[in-house]
Amino acid sequence: MDVCVIGATLTRRDELLTFADEVKGFMPRNEGLALTSFGELETDQDLTKTWLEIGSWCGKSTIYLGAAAETVGAVLYSLDHHHGSEENQEGWEHFDPELVDPNDGRLNTLPSWQRTIGEAQLEATVVGLVGHSSVVARHFDQPLGLLFIDGGHGHDVAWADYEQWTPKVVRGGLLMIHDVFADPADGGRPPYEIFLAALSSGRFEAIGAEGSLRVLRAVR
Repeated sequence: MDVCVIGATLTRRDELLTFADEVKGFMPRNEGLALTSFGELETDQDLTKTWLEIGSWCGKSTIYLGAAAETVGAVLYSLDHHHGSEENQEGWEHFDPELVDPNDGRLNTLPSWQRTIGEAQLEATVVGLVGHSSVVARHFDQPLGLLFIDGGHGHDVAWADYEQWTPKVVRGGLLMIHDVFADPADGGRPPYEIFLAALSSGRFEAIGAEGSLRVLRAVR
């Protein structure tokens, strides 16, 4: 992935962030770059280098986080059942017929995700977990230095992600939540509600924001 601009070869990090622009997904570049930058804050933290993202679609956010994980020597687990949320299904706003598996007629983003990670040469940094978040959470015992929640935005799914995964974030670790909108006209309520729950829990403090991305640090 040798990318040249005005005769100069980009750094490995720059190559990854440029490549992220080409990947299917819903992560705005400014928010993706914030994922990378906040993830890189962990360079100075004596924390577990086990990270996890919930909801990866075709791997756009995975590249942004993977770039940071590679920089700091972390391993990023990328969790998704790869059949899309309600809004991704046929007849809904974000349906993409190119992602339908002709064998069973269901959305399947896993092949696209695998190609993304392969082309980015991040297979030594990013580990895919295929399954439902609640099932995996019950069997995942590793403490987390970083947790990014961007899975289903329905009430039950979002709250399950919050309740089952945030206890695994170690003190000093990061919790990042996507699609947080204070105004209901801008987006669904569950991501905003779990953000407020994290703040009121006393376990997390807000340390940054970019667009609809909210970043918190575990204080206990």
